[in-house]
Amino acid sequence: QVQLVESGGGLVQAGGSLRLSCVASGRTFSNYAMGWFRQAPGREREFVAAVSYSGRNTDYADSVKGRFTISRDNAKNMVYLQMNSLRPEDTAVYYCASATKGFTTAQVTGYAYWGQGTQVTVSS
Repeated sequence: QVQLVESGGGLVQAGGSLRLSCVASGRTFSNYAMGWFRQAPGREREFVAAVSYSGRNTDYADSVKGRFTISRDNAKNMVYLQMNSLRPEDTAVYYCASATKGFTTAQVTGYAYWGQGTQVTVSS
């Protein structure tokens, strides 16, 4: 049984930083790409960032490039999302996801397993 558990969300002022973490269990973590998605009320789930199985390749949505950094630690089965210069429009529930393959994808359908989400709220 694959489980993904996110943590690190919260309330922060605009311009501030948060670091999200996700711990995975139930499959060989280092074989698969990992991603972060987010969903704001009334909107579709959208891609934020992804990292390849090895950690060597990353991909970002244009809206977060230069502000967010995704990384992984295969020894700990962990993936992280460092979020800097946060904006009110970053407010959403953030989801960690484990891909079906080893290379990054921005497509929701490219991910087999999802966490329960963690709320990030950025006040203006």
